[in-house]
Amino acid sequence: MSRQSVWATKVTALLQGGNSQAALAQIKVAPSVKDLQQLRIMLSNTKLLAQHPNVDAATNDQIVALSSPRLHRSP
Repeated sequence: MSRQSVWATKVTALLQGGNSQAALAQIKVAPSVKDLQQLRIMLSNTKLLAQHPNVDAATNDQIVALSSPRLHRSP
């Protein structure tokens, strides 16, 4: 069984505190798809995902972006 992500807990705390702009900024620089999926689970358990549709869209977009193969890699 995997451990809970500290990053997801911190972003959830930002949303619970009412700072959705900071949470969106953190979602845009998410460390991995696994962390984003854990965040979505935590937000859906606390009903915050339904209250913040922009966060729902941002997490979905970042999961797609991080899951896609890179078109260009810097040397």
